[in-house]
Amino acid sequence: MPTREPGLNLHAARFLVGPTAVGKSAVAQWIAEQDGSEILSADSMLVYRGMDIGTAKPSSAERRRVRYWGVDLVPAGEPFNVARFLEVARSCFESAQTHGVKVIVVGGTGLYIKALTEGLADVPTSDEPARIRRRAVLEELGVEGLQRELQSRNPAWYAALPDPANARRLIRALELIEAGWVRPPETWRGVDGVPGLVGLAMPRETLRARIAARVETMYAQGLLEETRRLVDEGFGASPTARQAVGYAEAAACLEGQMTREKAIGMTVQRTQRLAKRQMTWFRHQVTVKWVEVMPAQPVEEVAGRVMAAWRELGTTPVAV
Repeated sequence: MPTREPGLNLHAARFLVGPTAVGKSAVAQWIAEQDGSEILSADSMLVYRGMDIGTAKPSSAERRRVRYWGVDLVPAGEPFNVARFLEVARSCFESAQTHGVKVIVVGGTGLYIKALTEGLADVPTSDEPARIRRRAVLEELGVEGLQRELQSRNPAWYAALPDPANARRLIRALELIEAGWVRPPETWRGVDGVPGLVGLAMPRETLRARIAARVETMYAQGLLEETRRLVDEGFGASPTARQAVGYAEAAACLEGQMTREKAIGMTVQRTQRLAKRQMTWFRHQVTVKWVEVMPAQPVEEVAGRVMAAWRELGTTPVAV
């Protein structure tokens, strides 16, 4: 059995970040099995129960060998946000301190990573009735309807948006304006001296091919059947879950809107675009020491390089 170190810092962790399909989970699993660490998932899709195949969730066997946090938290039809994630993270670190274990934070959701390393500013909570009304606008008029409303109410705020086609960001901006905000809030409090994170990276074309193979495997493992069960259970009530990469296409296939081959192709394209966005975010929003890897490298070899990078950088403070 691996030894467990007492007296670990409650507010520090080792981070392993990077784009989807690069191999973060396998490396973190291997390390955690060797040193008794627990893993905090920083992946916004792994929180949903039943969304297993399409999210490449750790298997039951892997989770018996390593304790995971941030996985299978809510039904697929239930909304989930970063504030709730931070509550789970707080419980994770409190438990780690009590039991004297290390924590590895693994994931590619930038919002979760930055919330952990820098904290979130206090902003008003969502007004659910208003949000429902704006979702109706979105369904009837599309993103353009939300864009027009924001441009009309606060053109400077609209012009400052980094991604004005993001419906959720548009809805949140309108909510804050109604709450009395005249300019976008300083979303992040900021923590001085945060060390860099360790990330896995792969040559672009190699990663694209890996993603394509991964999607084919997901369909072979039963992604359509998993999505059918989720639809029957009402996961369409959560726009975030329903539009998740892979599940949106699988649902469209089940509804006869596209063929299986088309759904696979669309999922590959969306996943590749997601990986590109993730890399862009990490390169511009946080400091990352990249470990370049290739698919043929043994997981223990990559893990050794990751652990060497952690030793060089030290642990990263966590704002929970």
